[in-house]
Amino acid sequence: MALIVQKFGGTSVGKVEKIENVAERLIAAKKAGHDVVVAVSAMSGETNRLVEMARQISDKPDPREYDVLVSTGEQVTIALLSMALKERGCDARSYTGSQVHILTDSAHTKARILNIDESKIRTDLDKGRIVIVAGFQGKDEHGNITTLGRGGSDTTAVAL
Repeated sequence: MALIVQKFGGTSVGKVEKIENVAERLIAAKKAGHDVVVAVSAMSGETNRLVEMARQISDKPDPREYDVLVSTGEQVTIALLSMALKERGCDARSYTGSQVHILTDSAHTKARILNIDESKIRTDLDKGRIVIVAGFQGKDEHGNITTLGRGGSDTTAVAL
């Protein structure tokens, strides 16, 4: 049995049907005897939609508030994927970057991961769950939501 960390980008989770396909792939890995952790991006086009709304409000949005806004796309994906897994009889647990304690520096929109507290992930894996983590995001030492910038979900997967 191995620990497998997979990452699915926006195109892979861009529609409900695609999220259901991802769920099937994760279940297959779990049935093969592996512990499974997955990092996901926002659904295709969602981050761009959020960015456009921010730009309609301000040409230079406040970086802290911008991070709060754009991090919500991944939250939708983790919840839907967890629901798809549970609907298929597979126990799963979703986490935002903050919930799983991905600690970053305070550089909003381009934060760097400093540490990940893996205790929640390990506990869930020990209970046989698939763990789904929102990519692209974390929190700083002050509890502020931060985002990792372009390719942030890939960064999250590598760090996990």
